[in-house]
Amino acid sequence: MNFLSVAEIAKLWNVSERSVRNYCAEGRIPGAYLVGKTWMIPSDAVKPDRKARLTSSKKTLLDILKIEKESKLKGGIYHKVQIELTYNSNHIEGSRLTHDQTRYIYETNTIGLTDEVINVDDIVETANHFRCIDLIIDKANFNITENLIKQLHFILKNGTTDSRRNWFVVGNYKKLPNEVGGRVTTSPEKVEDEVKSLIEWYNNIKNKTLNDIIEFHYRFEYIHPFQDGNGRVGRLLMFKECLKYNIVPFIIDEKLKMFYYRGLKEWKQEKGYLIDTCLAAQDQFKAYLDYFRIKYDK
Repeated sequence: MNFLSVAEIAKLWNVSERSVRNYCAEGRIPGAYLVGKTWMIPSDAVKPDRKARLTSSKKTLLDILKIEKESKLKGGIYHKVQIELTYNSNHIEGSRLTHDQTRYIYETNTIGLTDEVINVDDIVETANHFRCIDLIIDKANFNITENLIKQLHFILKNGTTDSRRNWFVVGNYKKLPNEVGGRVTTSPEKVEDEVKSLIEWYNNIKNKTLNDIIEFHYRFEYIHPFQDGNGRVGRLLMFKECLKYNIVPFIIDEKLKMFYYRGLKEWKQEKGYLIDTCLAAQDQFKAYLDYFRIKYDK
C-alpha cells in the first residue's frame, strides 16, 4: 500500500493540513498511523464526511485523548493520564520518584534537585512510559498482537541498566525462569506459545466486557513473558482495551496496590477481589472524567 503525507492529502482533498491532521487524530481515516510525529495516510483514503462534525458532542474518551495528544494540549485529560498512569504504575513496581518529580519530567523534561539519591532507571523508565501511553492511544483501535506487546516492552525498558545485561532481552521474551509473588510462571521455552494462545483466546471474544479485559490481564501476568516490566506492560494493555471498547478505564494507585496483588493471587479461587479493586480504581477515574466534563456510560 502506498502512503501520502498530510500536505499531499490536504492538496488532494482541497482542505487545510490542520483538517487532515484532525481527521487522523480522531480516527476518521482508516489505516492512517503515526511514524514519530508524521502521519502516514493510505493513498486511497476517502475524505471523511463533514456531517460527522454533528456528532462531535458525543466524542469518546479515546477521541478526546487523540485530539489532545495531537494538539499538545496541556492541563487536559491526556495530560492527567500521562502523569497519573505513569506515576502509579511505576510506583507499584518500586520507583521512588515522587508524583511531583514525575510531573516535572513530563511537563519540563527536567527533574527537581533533591538531597536524596535518585535511581537513573526510574527517570528513564518514567520518560519511556510516557511514550508507551502515546503508543496505546495510537494503537487503541487495533487488536492486541505479539508485536504490540513486544513494542511496549522495548519502549519501556530501552536505555535502562537492564538493557545492558546479557541475560536481559529488551522487546523480547525472557531467557531465564522467574517468579511473581512467589508463584512459578511460564518457562521461557513455552512463553511464545502461551502468549499466542492467550491472544487468540482474547481476540476471539465478541462484545468484550471489563471482566474479559481483567481476565486477560490475570493470564498475562501469570505467564510473565518478560524478565521485568510485565506489570506495567499488562496495565498499559488493560488501559488500551478499555479505550477501544469505550469502557471507563482505570489506574491502580498505591492505595490499591496490596488489594491488586491479592486479586491476582486469588483469581482462580475468587475473581471478585481483583474485579472489585479495578472497579474502585474505575470510580476514581470517573471523578477525573467528571472534572473534565467528559461524558461516559454510567
